[in-house]
Amino acid sequence: MTRAPLPCVEIEPGSTASAAVIWMHGLGANGHDFEPVLPWLDLRAGHGVRFVFPHAPQIPVTLNAGMVMPAWYDIADGDLSRRHDRDGILRSREAVRTLIRREVERGIESSRIVLAGFSQGGAVALDTGLRHGDRLAGILALSTYLVLEDEIAAERDPANVGTPVLQVHGTHDPMVPVERGQSARDQLRELGYPVRWQEYPMQHEVCPEELGLVGEWLGEVLAD
Repeated sequence: MTRAPLPCVEIEPGSTASAAVIWMHGLGANGHDFEPVLPWLDLRAGHGVRFVFPHAPQIPVTLNAGMVMPAWYDIADGDLSRRHDRDGILRSREAVRTLIRREVERGIESSRIVLAGFSQGGAVALDTGLRHGDRLAGILALSTYLVLEDEIAAERDPANVGTPVLQVHGTHDPMVPVERGQSARDQLRELGYPVRWQEYPMQHEVCPEELGLVGEWLGEVLAD
C-alpha cells in the first residue's frame, strides 16, 4: 500500500512548473528551513521550478537523549561512520520516492527532478537518488555524508550513474566533519558518478557564495 506523501512546504514558480526540486532539511529542522534561501539562488525569471520542502516525521533521536524531533532516521552516536538506522533510512527512502511519484503524476518528468538535502536530509537525497530507477536531473548534497555506503555498489541503479552530483561542505564543520563529505565524494567518484565538489570556510551552515553556486548548478542541470 502506497503511503500518503509527507506534508510539505511548496513554492510554485511564476510560470507553469516544468521541473521540481525536492529538498530535505536537516535534523531537528522542518520544511520551512530552506524556504528563505530561494532568492539567493538567483534563478532566471520564468525558471519553472517547483520547490518542495517536506517535513520529516517526528521520531525519538537517541543521540539527543531520546527527544522527539523531526528526523529522517535515528542517530545513535556522534560518530556518523558507525552503524546507521537502516529501518529509518528505508522509511525515508520510500517517503522520498512517494514525493517523486507525485511530481511525475503532476506532469514533471523524472529527468527534470532534483533531489536535494542538507546534513541528514542530504544523506537521504543521496541514498534515494543513487538507487532511483528513473533518471533524475541531479542530486544536491550539502554538508552531508553517505549512509548504508556498503550497500551502494550492489543496490545503485544504472539509470542514475551519470546523474550530476553537487557536494558542498564547510571546512570547519563540527557536526559533519569535512572528511566525511570527502569520503563520500571519493566513494562516489570511484563508482563513476560525476561529482562536483566545493568547500567553503564555514561551519555546519550555508553561505551566500554556496547558494550562488547552487543556483548556477540548478540552472545547468535543469536547463531547457
